[in-house]
Amino acid sequence: TAHVVLLAALVLGTAPVIAAGSRPNILFILLDDMGYGDLACFNPESRIPTPNIDRLAETGMRFTDAHTAGGTCIPSRFGFLTGCYPLPSRGYEKTIGRGRVTIASFLKEQGYHTGMVGKWHNGFWNWNRKGTGIPDRIEGGPHGCGFDAFFGIPHSLDIPPYLYLENDRAVAKPTGRIEASNSPGWTKIQGAFWREGHIAPGFRHDEVLGRFTAKSIHFLEQHASSGGRAPFFLYVAMAGPHTPWLPGRDFVGKSGAGMYGDFLMEIDDCVGRIVATVGKTGAADNTLICLSSDNGPVWYAPDTRKFGHNSAGPLRGMKGDVFEGGHRVPFIASWPGRIPAAATCPEVICLTDMMRTCAAAAEAELPEGAGRDSINLLPLMMGGKTAVRDTTLHKGKFLGLRKGRYKYME
Repeated sequence: TAHVVLLAALVLGTAPVIAAGSRPNILFILLDDMGYGDLACFNPESRIPTPNIDRLAETGMRFTDAHTAGGTCIPSRFGFLTGCYPLPSRGYEKTIGRGRVTIASFLKEQGYHTGMVGKWHNGFWNWNRKGTGIPDRIEGGPHGCGFDAFFGIPHSLDIPPYLYLENDRAVAKPTGRIEASNSPGWTKIQGAFWREGHIAPGFRHDEVLGRFTAKSIHFLEQHASSGGRAPFFLYVAMAGPHTPWLPGRDFVGKSGAGMYGDFLMEIDDCVGRIVATVGKTGAADNTLICLSSDNGPVWYAPDTRKFGHNSAGPLRGMKGDVFEGGHRVPFIASWPGRIPAAATCPEVICLTDMMRTCAAAAEAELPEGAGRDSINLLPLMMGGKTAVRDTTLHKGKFLGLRKGRYKYME
């Protein structure tokens, strides 16, 4: 079949593990539904000021041809966490199965203290996320996939039930109900959009961004106060600028891209506070910080005409598409003294590559079969080897495969 022939053509060169002296801490920040054209450091014509993320790019390297394994939340995150493409068929693995090696489980075995804050959206083994029937102990989420500590939400912030999870338990069961929310002037899946459904007592959509930021800072400060003897891996999965777009009062009307741009400005501020905490705790020189997005934006042609801002930049398509706008994303890597400052890399990379990159940073070899679609990016990050990958696979509404100048779309 076409799938077999094309997949057989995937040539993923793997670089050897590169010892980098003292094993670094690793902070990976994943934004949700942010487009290639949103950040000023990637698009000088952006109408959204992002000074903190731009500063991160100034201290490190921008990858201008970075991709995700999927054009939507679940396949993209699956690829990042496992280093494997989702199943190349019309379905894909929505849950990380028992025993599968993840970045977190592998780094934990290497002595890393592993933590996650934010949106999971990779399923659970004993809960289908429907209604209020939540097990007392939730199996197969972040806590079951290698993270020592987790605080976050089970899925996107516009999907019920609305509640916080901590480690393997619900902070409070979603015993209440909330009506759907929409914003005039936007499509039904933009603006302050969320679906009606069950909600936990005291849960407020507009407080989630602040809670995630505070929990991320607490993890970093707690690690430092414990002496920081073991390196940490912290995965911060922001729930925005995915809907609902809920900018705080200090950011309303501050961008040139409406509610969306205002919300991303607040997220940029939160990223700045998290990154600043790394510096305040004295860990900046030995921390690899990466920032990217899980897929493209929900942004239509009328939005571009109205605001003069194209969230996907020069790319065709948007979230869910096999076109570049669905899966080509900004990617920034910063590690003072290791990664050149204000550098740009045009080579093709994929978020699946973080698995083998983290293993190399930890000076360890992945077990056989783990991270099969992952390559080590450290040589690229440090300004060395080029052209390590010429092929990427994307799962959106359909399957796409890009090899060199050519792309196959199902």
